[in-house]
Amino acid sequence: MLDLFARGSPTQLSGAAQRPHVALLPCRGPTPFRPHRFTVAARVSTAATDAPPAPAPKQQKQKQGGGGGGGGGGKAAEAAVTPRSEDFSKWYLDVVARAELADYGPVRGTMVIRPYGYAIWEAVQSHLDCRFKELGVQNAYFPQLIPYSFIAKEAEHVEGFAPELALVTKGGGKDLEEPLVVRPTSETIINHMFAQWIQSYRDLPMRLNQWCNVHRWEMRTRPFVRTLEFLWQEGHTAHATAEEAEEEARRMIDVYADFATTVAAMPVVPGRKSRIESFAGANVTYTIEAMMGDRRALQAGTSHNLGTNFARAFGTQYLDASSQRQPVHQSSWGVSTRLIGGVIMTHGDDKGLRLPPRLAPIQVVIIPIVKKEEDRGPVGQAADALAAAAKAAGIRVKIDADERQTPGWKYNHWEMRGVPLRVEVGPKDVASGTCVTARRDMPGKEGKQFGVPMSPPAFTAHLHSLLDDIQTALTAQAAAFRDDNIVDVRSYEELKEAIAAGKWARGGWAASDDDERRVKEETQATLRCFPFQQPPGPHSCIMTGQPAAEVAIFAKSY
Repeated sequence: MLDLFARGSPTQLSGAAQRPHVALLPCRGPTPFRPHRFTVAARVSTAATDAPPAPAPKQQKQKQGGGGGGGGGGKAAEAAVTPRSEDFSKWYLDVVARAELADYGPVRGTMVIRPYGYAIWEAVQSHLDCRFKELGVQNAYFPQLIPYSFIAKEAEHVEGFAPELALVTKGGGKDLEEPLVVRPTSETIINHMFAQWIQSYRDLPMRLNQWCNVHRWEMRTRPFVRTLEFLWQEGHTAHATAEEAEEEARRMIDVYADFATTVAAMPVVPGRKSRIESFAGANVTYTIEAMMGDRRALQAGTSHNLGTNFARAFGTQYLDASSQRQPVHQSSWGVSTRLIGGVIMTHGDDKGLRLPPRLAPIQVVIIPIVKKEEDRGPVGQAADALAAAAKAAGIRVKIDADERQTPGWKYNHWEMRGVPLRVEVGPKDVASGTCVTARRDMPGKEGKQFGVPMSPPAFTAHLHSLLDDIQTALTAQAAAFRDDNIVDVRSYEELKEAIAAGKWARGGWAASDDDERRVKEETQATLRCFPFQQPPGPHSCIMTGQPAAEVAIFAKSY
């Protein structure tokens, strides 16, 4: 059976996420992400039998080229989400549900990742896995069940994870001789194997990664951001020297920062964690911190220099060139499905998701607009030709030819799911050899462009240009929002004022661990990191007034 250890520090957790009473629409099956550049030109069948039809909305008259950009459809739209400004937490849960990203599992605190949400995770995997392999990292897999004695070997590790562990005490109807931990992270079991595989300096460096699930028992959960079970990748490396381990830890946090900024359009602040906030068992932890739409901080990825802590606990040694046994120096690093929550909360608006094109499972959706039966064939053929051209150009594209819904309903359906770009084509467009495009990141008619040529070279060049513009615009918007909400403070009183106003506070820090705990207790803000990019000094500690070598960022977080 499982012995469940409840997490004992509610102050570190986000607010409770209760299951909303939301009528979910049947999944329309967006195309899953696949590695490299690709597209799927798939029509939505008019005779689909794999799911009951969605409730038919009241028919609305559609103008040629569709309704207003960024929505249209009026009453034909799906139920609106709670406005972000009204209740950010409820808005987030509405988007997760109505964009069909995830649902609640039968065990409290677990989630079921639905196909569209998993397609976003596949996009994360595809980009990062390719990058890891370029750097010489190999994928492997290690067991989910870990002997409890492994966890206990590293004192700080067991102390840090004890409140979050799930233990298996029975198997095959019998009490186990030793409890088994359901994997919270894999440093221990990987070191057990490293100790057998690494014999000499010729076996180093050893650089492995695994894509897997982990379990951490949480009292309060939020889909994607904090759940009992989540998906992630965890890299583990072994090196001959301390310098190599440090270099690896810094290299991988740079990889995460680059991915977050250039792919997820989520500009982050990379930096070093404080001792209190570092990973249990690490010498130092590096982090990327992202600002969400409610200005809370999200730890979007971490990298740890483990030194020789686990190597000494597990006897992970190598024979150096002088035939002397030495402990290996290690790093570990990981990102999780929390990134999906970060993308939602960074870019989403009152119409749902806004996905950056480089991460979007579907980059372009084509909506045929048919008023008369005699137009169905020519319009459908034009849509097929546009999709084929986009596919040949490496664009991920989908045709929505579902006859059960109006064009306006479809506009809102795909806007809710954050598809970056919509193409509208009707009989007049076919006659003129042009079509209409609408950007998801711009409201109303501002994001629409009429008279786009249908000829494949001109059409695909137009799509590529718009997708690049959308990626750049989303990144710039998020960066401007972040920068506008970081306040430089010179005293503890100014820090408290900034936190009370919902801002991030940045100021000199040379105070004690107890002072850091005091800030957390009195403001509910934590020291997010010492940023790599430090503003010019000199600096004074906001708590003590003494000279400070670095500035730190404090913020409330998820």
